[in-house]
Amino acid sequence: MSILETIKAHKIKEVAERKSLYPLPLLEKSIYFGSPCVSLKQYITDPERTGIIAEFKRKSPSKGDINKYANVEEVTLGYMQAGVSALSVLTDTHFFGAKPDDLPTARKFNYCPILRKDFILDAYQIYESKSMGADAILLIAKMLDEKTIIEFREIAQKLGMEVLLETQNEEEVKMAANSGADLVGINNRDLSTFDVDVENSMRLAELLPKSMVKVAESGIESAATIKLLKANGFDGFLIGEYFMRHSNPAAKCSQLMKELRR
Repeated sequence: MSILETIKAHKIKEVAERKSLYPLPLLEKSIYFGSPCVSLKQYITDPERTGIIAEFKRKSPSKGDINKYANVEEVTLGYMQAGVSALSVLTDTHFFGAKPDDLPTARKFNYCPILRKDFILDAYQIYESKSMGADAILLIAKMLDEKTIIEFREIAQKLGMEVLLETQNEEEVKMAANSGADLVGINNRDLSTFDVDVENSMRLAELLPKSMVKVAESGIESAATIKLLKANGFDGFLIGEYFMRHSNPAAKCSQLMKELRR
């Protein structure tokens, strides 16, 4: 099995277990379930902001532990104070080392949009995202068919959330253009091999309408790369590992912000 297939098999079992422990009526009682969402799309396209979505994650399937003991409150607050446009919080425990309260904690201390980053395979997870306090969810084109993507997008938008649809190849990008997603992400990391190619974003972005809000994901490690991607039509830049590898992720983020403003 590939890493992606292993993740999918584990996630299906995990979601089935959570459904029995936390049924929908219980999720709907969350203090966040009825709260209005903050627009990720609006914050990303705001010309006064950087477009950076700073990610909080402790480990990854390809790299293992990245910052095992990072404090979500401290790091996300630091990101926001540095001037990021939005936050991305990993919620997968088994493969990414998330803790159950990571996203709710980030929500409690930050007013900017928060993207829930996980492997969403079941509609239940969309309602769960809303109950956690997420403003947007990530859907991965490589893990879902077109019909399911549209169904999940409709549920998320009905709940007031936005959808970032992640793509990685030409076929997925062409599908994304007609998906109704609020934002389209192009991942420089091939989820089958985990190889990274930053130029992948620029090649594929040309296939999307100019009006589409585009987010470059993975392998972004310099102000020069961000400026290059921006010149090639990108509005958002999802950065996690570059910050999280540092002992003080927020300080690393602040340093990048200063470089961008020069």
